[in-house]
Amino acid sequence: MDSLPDAIVQCILSHMSNARDVAVCNCVSKRWKDSTPYIRSLYFPRNSFDNHSGGLSPDIIIWKMISSIVHLEELVVYSPFSGAGLASWLSSVGPTLRHLELRMDNLVDLQACQESPSKLECLRSAANLESLNLWGVLMTHSPRWDVFQKLKNLEIVGAKFEDPALNSALRACPNLSNLLLLGCEGLTAVSIELKHLEQCKLDFYGLGNCSLLINSPKLQLLEVQGCSWIRARGTSSLRNLSIANNQGRVYMVDFDKLVSLESLSLRGVQWCWNAISNILECGSEVKHLYMKVEFSGDFDALEPFPEIDFVEFFNNHPKLQKFDIHGAMFAALCQKHSLKNVDPDFAISCLEEVWVTVRSPLNAEQKMNTLESFIKYAKNLKSLVINILRMKSSHSSADDFFDDICKFRCCNPTVVRIE
Repeated sequence: MDSLPDAIVQCILSHMSNARDVAVCNCVSKRWKDSTPYIRSLYFPRNSFDNHSGGLSPDIIIWKMISSIVHLEELVVYSPFSGAGLASWLSSVGPTLRHLELRMDNLVDLQACQESPSKLECLRSAANLESLNLWGVLMTHSPRWDVFQKLKNLEIVGAKFEDPALNSALRACPNLSNLLLLGCEGLTAVSIELKHLEQCKLDFYGLGNCSLLINSPKLQLLEVQGCSWIRARGTSSLRNLSIANNQGRVYMVDFDKLVSLESLSLRGVQWCWNAISNILECGSEVKHLYMKVEFSGDFDALEPFPEIDFVEFFNNHPKLQKFDIHGAMFAALCQKHSLKNVDPDFAISCLEEVWVTVRSPLNAEQKMNTLESFIKYAKNLKSLVINILRMKSSHSSADDFFDDICKFRCCNPTVVRIE
């Protein structure tokens, strides 16, 4: 590299980001050290100061490295730091930062939560951020943020919130196009009104009884976990929708007509039947439907799904190409009267892939009729996968049912597969 022009050396070294590498290169030569100001990104891993024994604190070391850079655009700090340290860094490079990612450690460090200025307050100095990622956040009070006009991406992983604090933080980020809240606790009512939002992923811990109101007309992807009441408006652009509740019940799902929906996933132990039927009606244009809901029922009683007419269901979802059904949904399609007196013109024109999970040999004849109907009416079917999951029964009907499925596979070897 001694024969390279200074500009080329600077260009090469500017692609370094790991703070240890930058520190080592500073010791190679004065020429390399003079290239440090042109670095655009700095990354401090969790163990950056594990063997530190010098007289300077990690906060000061980070500040010295940051302050020597002319135009720092990205800063990632996973190593421990204080609010005062963060304030000093952002006072130096805040105006140039475009991406900031911090491991806050507020959830495990009580002293850090009580320090002043708080780490959340310090973020005001980085007013030109386009992307902000925070890990381990305690946000019980509304953060004293000015409006982040340029912020497009906000990701918070592992957090404890109070409802007003989160709602206030979102209002300070009016131009978000991507929002991710993963592993968040303490929320009961969340309101999201972001006119530029395109992708939203929400994962709430706790009792699964949170309510969500969202109004984002440009929204294309929405994933929600842990909500019992969901109301969404302006969803004409929504293409991918996933709703799950692993802890509580889903009582209400209220959406506008989902005219652009391509993928719909419904998961959980118990959903009220009105919530299921409403979302299936709104998503009549869906192309990929995944259903793994075990029970319906409006209250504590766990009830099976009501009968679903096979013909009516596929007539109401004419664009369905891939269908994943587990347990309760498959059983509901297999009721005794669903496949009687079928119109001879009936056809499932777009269906190409079906994944069926079978857990019980009950109503085996009806279940076999339903499986055969997929072959009979879905003329473009390429794959029918039958997953037999934990079918435990001492009765001979389980063996007979399994034999029938094996015969069914042998009669349709190019399409049917058993897993």
